Amino acid sequence: MKIMKKVLVKQVITEKSKEELRHNFTNHKMRLEQECQQLLFEQRKLQNKSGVSKQEVYQRFQQEIKNRKEKMKLVDFKLEQLDMLEIGSEITEKEVEALVEVKEGSHWDQIMGETAIIVKDDVVIRIDE
Repeated sequence: MKIMKKVLVKQVITEKSKEELRHNFTNHKMRLEQECQQLLFEQRKLQNKSGVSKQEVYQRFQQEIKNRKEKMKLVDFKLEQLDMLEIGSEITEKEVEALVEVKEGSHWDQIMGETAIIVKDDVVIRIDE
């Protein structure tokens, strides 16, 4: 029988991976800033229409802008944390699922123990089981 098991994918921090992460975080922040500007534009456009509650439009758009600003603060925090990361340290990048064979006589603890795939500059360097 085969079952699904979660496996962590960890990344070893190198200068290259650190720059890629910084680039991704910066791009994400810029996208959020652009979304805020677009929302403000849409808000002004809707508020000038007749038959629309200006207060309701304002509140709805401000909530969306607030959500994006919170995400921007989180990105800033991640950038600060990235600066503190030492080269060679491992960070959990994501989680994937793997098929695992289970047979009679298998040791359940070994099957369900934490498994991790360690990646360095997009190359798998080891699998911890």
